[in-house]
Amino acid sequence: MKKSFLFLTTAFALALAAPLQFFAQEEYYESKPLYSLPKVIEPQKDNAVLVNKNATIKRVTVEETKNTLLATEGGLKKISASGKQTTLWKDGSVQQILPVENAFYFVTSKGILYTSDLQNFELRNNGLPTYIIKKFKKGETSHETHAQDLKDLAFNPLNPQEMVTATKERVYLTRDGGLNWTNIGSASLRTNGIKAVAVASMKTAMPGQNETVVFMAHSILGFWYYKPDSAKPDWLDANRGLECSDPNNSSDEVSDILPVVAQDGEKNQWCEIFLSQTFMPRIYHFDLDAQRSACVYKGTEPCDTIDSLWQNGNTISFIAPGKVGSFDMTTNTASELNASLKDYIAEFTKSKELVNAAWIPAENARGLKINGGVLLNELWLLDSGKILSPYAAKIDGQKSLYVPAYQAHLPGGFEKFKKLILDNKLNSLVIDMKDDYGLMRFDAQDPLLTQKGVVSKYALDLDKFVKTFKEENIYLIARIVVFKDRNLSNYNNGQYAVWDKKYNRPWQGISGSETLEDGTTQTKYYDEAWVDPFCPEVWEYNVAIAKELIARGFDEIQFDYIRFPTDGQNLYNASYRWQTQGMDKEGALRSFLSYARENIDAPIGIDIYGANGWYRSGTRTGQDVETLAQYVDVICPMFYPSHFEHKFMNYYPNEERPYRIYYYGTYRNTVIARDRVVVRPWVQAFFLNVPYDRQFYDKEYVLKEVFGVRDSVDRGYMFWNNVANYVKISPDPGDAEYTGPSPEASSNFRKPAIGPKGQPISFYASQKQALPADKNNVSVLDSVLQNSKMYDKISKEEGSL
Repeated sequence: MKKSFLFLTTAFALALAAPLQFFAQEEYYESKPLYSLPKVIEPQKDNAVLVNKNATIKRVTVEETKNTLLATEGGLKKISASGKQTTLWKDGSVQQILPVENAFYFVTSKGILYTSDLQNFELRNNGLPTYIIKKFKKGETSHETHAQDLKDLAFNPLNPQEMVTATKERVYLTRDGGLNWTNIGSASLRTNGIKAVAVASMKTAMPGQNETVVFMAHSILGFWYYKPDSAKPDWLDANRGLECSDPNNSSDEVSDILPVVAQDGEKNQWCEIFLSQTFMPRIYHFDLDAQRSACVYKGTEPCDTIDSLWQNGNTISFIAPGKVGSFDMTTNTASELNASLKDYIAEFTKSKELVNAAWIPAENARGLKINGGVLLNELWLLDSGKILSPYAAKIDGQKSLYVPAYQAHLPGGFEKFKKLILDNKLNSLVIDMKDDYGLMRFDAQDPLLTQKGVVSKYALDLDKFVKTFKEENIYLIARIVVFKDRNLSNYNNGQYAVWDKKYNRPWQGISGSETLEDGTTQTKYYDEAWVDPFCPEVWEYNVAIAKELIARGFDEIQFDYIRFPTDGQNLYNASYRWQTQGMDKEGALRSFLSYARENIDAPIGIDIYGANGWYRSGTRTGQDVETLAQYVDVICPMFYPSHFEHKFMNYYPNEERPYRIYYYGTYRNTVIARDRVVVRPWVQAFFLNVPYDRQFYDKEYVLKEVFGVRDSVDRGYMFWNNVANYVKISPDPGDAEYTGPSPEASSNFRKPAIGPKGQPISFYASQKQALPADKNNVSVLDSVLQNSKMYDKISKEEGSL
């Protein structure tokens, strides 16, 4: 019997976890939190003064077009006054629209697009970065260079030639209308997560004189500003005054930043800054002199989103789930824009394409009195109950049980788990078909699989397995561990292995050392072996497994360990021999998932760390939800309370911590993914001996997690216990009232928090019809907590993780 050796790896709110092996019922080992909190800032003060009341709010003139513009996945379109749609540009998808003086700029999949007449278009990408996608088809490899994903685009209303944009980790400034861009860095070049940017002419101590200031919002680091013309420009923290849903944590993510032009009696003009938050219904006014934000509007929901700020005279329009709102800057009050505008928006959101943004000019706004028109980015929020996947109806509402393959193989295993699922009012299961050691748990028939793979001697009779569960209409999800694969790592002398460049051999992470009885020191290694995520032949092998499983009756594929290794004192020795110059970690994952998407005619899900679902960041792992949601249908975050720092979301009533982590986490992950996927969290149905669990872990603890998911987004969940010890789970509560004391559970608040469920838009419905109709592990934990209490009689081959 092996005892566990524990250590903690942290990386500023993103310390990432590791696999924990089999849990015994009686014994547990003390562990440490895997996610730690950023520094706490001082609390928010409400009801602050908006802006100097002697100032007059002005609006920069925008040349009006007589047509509504739509930014869609298929390009840029216009709608005439008669309702006719015409495509203006179709060389890529369009995510954002920005009217600037007498021109329009667009954020597209090709970069930044400019036009002054809506007839002639040019890309303005000089100085902006690119990324590489590796393509693999019929054994041949090719490469495509793409404009890097841009998170936002903004201009200085007092100097429109000054503009800013940002990738996930860097901010870029132009002073010639986008002809040339300069990288000005960010608050942290090592932590991804930029959401919004702005540039403005801000008042200085000298009357009538302004200075250019650039602003950025980061999912983890918060709100920062930068003065590019100062002697030694640097990014400065401006988080004071911003709120967070967790009082133990720093400020929550800022969703949008809007400069508004103000003017005094001397006709001096400057910009005032307003900002909103992604996961809390707040609008703030930022005071640069005080370096502090003051809340000027607070919504009533505990979990809500305000985004897409745009000035309309003395008001700011914004988008929130299910509505277009209007905030009056002179009275600090908000209201919903009138119903006729909503009716008009509903017309083009019924398009056969996904509409990401719209510009509605005042002249064509159906008689509405909108000063200068209204800009609507993040348009998905208006119908946030829709799941923007071609498999929406199939993947929604799946409530699953993780089934260890070795236990299903035991006599009576099929019937045991079928009964567990039905008794607990579940409707699906997740089972390992390729486990954490790379062993296939089914009788593979594809020649590629029999050549490179190893079938476990405990493999299931797959046809009997599928038939048994399909008799009860149970949805089948095949878990495939992708890049952690001992078998494939050893294939052909390490042909596909992550390589140790120092010792010229397959790399394995060092966990520490121990002194033996003879006084010698022995290096200890993690019980993991990794294959190269850049390798197309690794993709081909895993996708071949998925295709065979779908053909033989599985409904959905779930890729786990779809990431790079994160642990090992020798991590710096890990090298990737299949990496193409210029490709990064996210490029590797995008390339794999792009290949999988092209070859798998079924829903695809991925498991991710809880922190990657909580924050807009793929730091260390490459698991950037905002990016990967473009390629998959289901994202499965591991919001295990025991894996966050004890203080995380731990406040009165303290026993509600499991509820609130899943409530807020599921909402956050869904918003980050822009509803393109079903967020189906792993529910912690196992016990770790950490302070919080010691005090509260019981059946209610697990049930609170389920209620949190239901009240948040209500699209399903999965129970995880990697030895199938499910004595702590309860039957699915359905619509039963949650009686716990968590304030968020109140019937006064919207349920689910993301908004009422809706049908997929026709574009996705038609896409689905074109597809064939039916043809964790603590994965979740993944590598800091090692080897906790193994079952003695279960071999590594039989048990896996």
